[in-house]
Amino acid sequence: MDQMKRFAIYYVPEPGAFADAAASWLGWDLALGAPVPQPMPDLPRPLADITAEPRKYGFHATLKPPFRLADGVSPADLTWATARLATSLAPLELPGLQMVNLEGFLALTPAGDTSALQNLAAEVVRTLDPHRATLTSAETARRRPERLTPRQRDLLSIYGYPYVMDQFQFHLTLSGPLDEGETAVTKAAANHFAGLIPQPFHIREICLCGEDATGRFHLLHRYALSA
Repeated sequence: MDQMKRFAIYYVPEPGAFADAAASWLGWDLALGAPVPQPMPDLPRPLADITAEPRKYGFHATLKPPFRLADGVSPADLTWATARLATSLAPLELPGLQMVNLEGFLALTPAGDTSALQNLAAEVVRTLDPHRATLTSAETARRRPERLTPRQRDLLSIYGYPYVMDQFQFHLTLSGPLDEGETAVTKAAANHFAGLIPQPFHIREICLCGEDATGRFHLLHRYALSA
């Protein structure tokens, strides 16, 4: 853990067929911390190109976005705080996941009422934020604050990321930006995940993940939600 340059709190699927299919689709297994072979569907461009952007993060849904540790905070401190937080959060059940085009990229999003999930994500962000280092000027600039809404700029200033709290949308990314008309990607993904997408969809854990020196993310610890 000491070698990780940033940390994040993610939802990562529990081990099983869905997690294996997702790792294969992206070409990176978070739990193994290693590349895995991808399928080769008939697409206008290679799947490796289509999934290049999300591959380094692995298949996940962000709860607390990647952050550097604040001065004086150790990885052990973050581990302890995350473990303690998990004991205060209850598991969730939603009707299922649905495959959608989300502002130009392919993703899985939850169906049904997501208010409890919104609250869980907000609590993760709020509770662990004291462990986060303040953004540098360069990090703030990379978020292109001039393109954000006033509310998103406020959240960027407070929490280091603009898409948290009421601006949060839980999603599991399956592609980078898609060209207009790349409907074959959705069809290929639907075939790849046929019968494997959870219905209903459970969140029983939060996961501490870390970014290595090459920019790849690894699953470090799973924490059961036990409230």
